[in-house]
Amino acid sequence: ELEKSKPVILTGDFNCAHEEIDIYNPAGNRRSAGFTIEERQSFSTNFLSRGFVDTFRKQNPDVVGYTYWGYRHGARKGNKGWRLDYFLVSDAIADDVHDSFILPDVIGSDHCPIGLVLKL
Repeated sequence: ELEKSKPVILTGDFNCAHEEIDIYNPAGNRRSAGFTIEERQSFSTNFLSRGFVDTFRKQNPDVVGYTYWGYRHGARKGNKGWRLDYFLVSDAIADDVHDSFILPDVIGSDHCPIGLVLKL
C-alpha cells in the first residue's frame, strides 16, 4: 500500500541467502536454515516479484560478497559467509541507486555493515 504513494526502501537482516552466489558452499547448505528452497522462493515471491530490487545484486551481478559469518570454525577469517543483509528498493527508484556496497572489514559482530547511496 505504501508503494502507491511513494517509493519504499526495505533494509535489514532478512536471514536468507537468496542466490547460490550469496553463500559459501551452497551445495553443502541446501538444507540449512536461511538457504532452503522454501526460504529462497519466499524471498522471491514476497519481495522481488512484488517490485522490489536487490540493490547489491543489481549493482554487482557477479561479485561474491558476504555480510554474515558465524563465530564457529573461523568462518570470517576464511571468508566462509552468507549474504543475509539487504537493501531492497522499489523498482521505481532502482535506477536512482548510485552504489550498494558491503563493508566486510568493519568488525563488531557476526554481521558487517552495508551501505546504499542514492542519486538525488
